[in-house]
Amino acid sequence: MTDATPTPATEAGSTPDAPDYDAMTRDIADVPAVEVITTVAVHLLSAAAVNLGLDKPDSEHKDLDEARKLITALAGLVTASATEISSFHAAPLRDGLKSLQLAFREASIVPDEPGQGPGEKFTGPVYS
Repeated sequence: MTDATPTPATEAGSTPDAPDYDAMTRDIADVPAVEVITTVAVHLLSAAAVNLGLDKPDSEHKDLDEARKLITALAGLVTASATEISSFHAAPLRDGLKSLQLAFREASIVPDEPGQGPGEKFTGPVYS
């Protein structure tokens, strides 16, 4: 005779290889907010760098319109969260953001006026 008590892996048609969403939810709840914010910021920074063509010479991924959106989103996130994540975490993100803003200006055929570049409505004008 077999035990008819369902196990978590066999309940409601799930398979033994199915992810345990309850455990995953508990795990994300344990991640500190500063870690989530900085991880998202690094992803935005990396994606913007690739769209600026900074990943390699003659990059086929260069797309300044996409880079502008990502830099603006990064600027908003860094500016809004700076007081929450402390200057220890915010300072390197600000440095990376400024580097991207300057790289964008350099990559543009017609550079934006100071204060009009991507993210500058959040950070103020960026000068080299």
